Amino acid sequence: MITSPAWKGRKYAVLGLARSGRATVVALLAAGAQVTAWDEKSEARAPFEGRCDLRDPLEIDLTGFDGVVVSPGVPLNTHPIKPHADRYGVPVIGDIELFAQARGDLPPHKVVGITGTNGKSTTTALVHHILKEAGVPTTMGGNIGLPILEQEPLPDGGVYVLELSSYQIDLTLSLDCDVAVLLNITPDHLDRYDGNFDAYAASKSRLFAMQTRGHNSIARFTDARSLGPFAEGSIASILEDVLANRGIAPSEQANWPSLQGPHNLENAAAAIEACDILGLSTEQIREALRTFPGLPHRMERVGEHRGVLYVNDSKATNTAAAAPALAAFDKIHWIVGGRAKEPGLGECEPHMDRVTAAYTIGEAGDAFAEALAPHCAVSRCGTLEKAVELASQVARSGETVLLSPACASFDQFRDFEERGDRFRTLVRALADTGGMP
Repeated sequence: MITSPAWKGRKYAVLGLARSGRATVVALLAAGAQVTAWDEKSEARAPFEGRCDLRDPLEIDLTGFDGVVVSPGVPLNTHPIKPHADRYGVPVIGDIELFAQARGDLPPHKVVGITGTNGKSTTTALVHHILKEAGVPTTMGGNIGLPILEQEPLPDGGVYVLELSSYQIDLTLSLDCDVAVLLNITPDHLDRYDGNFDAYAASKSRLFAMQTRGHNSIARFTDARSLGPFAEGSIASILEDVLANRGIAPSEQANWPSLQGPHNLENAAAAIEACDILGLSTEQIREALRTFPGLPHRMERVGEHRGVLYVNDSKATNTAAAAPALAAFDKIHWIVGGRAKEPGLGECEPHMDRVTAAYTIGEAGDAFAEALAPHCAVSRCGTLEKAVELASQVARSGETVLLSPACASFDQFRDFEERGDRFRTLVRALADTGGMP
């Protein structure tokens, strides 16, 4: 695990004992900190019986505490822990801030921090893959993989690659990334910012504000309006000229099977720029782009059945995330719907010429059906099972059945992973039995 002698003897409260919370308590205790921990679920508290003080931070005097550590899932704009901690002048932080505090005691290393509304998981995994293939000691964490404090420290010369949501950045005060990447900013998660897009954008851009002089920032100039004072002079372009400057032609994307579509060209450009800054050669980068396996539920090619390609893009939980998948394929049978985050087709509308037919599901199914009717044939399916069954009957060889819902999954599934797993199961049943299960 990652610990710091700076925590010894200090007092911390930890609210929430899921994955990152558990790892935080273990690391703080190992470092000799005094820990008060709490979770509403007794089974989450059970492993820490007798190891630390188990009390709700909301019900205690926080005088003398050095921090209240909460999970990124705690909404700071509405949860009472923030005003309660403020009364005592105690900062509310996350495990990424503890990692930032521990960096001075780790072997010499670099940190790449990657944020953005869409594409950050793929870009984080891609940077990690390129570094690993080049023989650089590396690990990834933050919003992807294992909690960062649970991981073993990297040896001298290692690179920590962190996917950072705006929620995690809100809980971080001193993370000075050697390379900070902002992929894009589109309206999402605005309930956490009281509907204020500018506040959401400011949260993302704090990744740059925490950097010291001489470190590198990467963002799209097209998003500069959202970066405020951080847009002036410090932002490197990651548009297609980055590829040209590194000797990689955009046409080479055809050789990257897990990085198709215009959005993945931008994700790749960001990763190429970051790895170039870290000293990797063009050939090392080019070879790793070719072998990158991709991530589940992100334009994942599940397989083919009777010449029809089936693609799982369940991670696309808003129209801005679904639009790139529509742009990546032709003759699409689009499975869309769930719990909508926004009205209408949004950023998907310019790509409707690529959609042959649509199959709507979930709470937003009827609204999507009405919006799609002027553009293509529409079937109101209601469930994913019915949508896959009907699409498999209608689609012809050379066409694509695409699950890219443009909606959250919580109306019918636990999360987007369960939705994508179910789609994968349904598609594999087609190949195994020639029909639905």
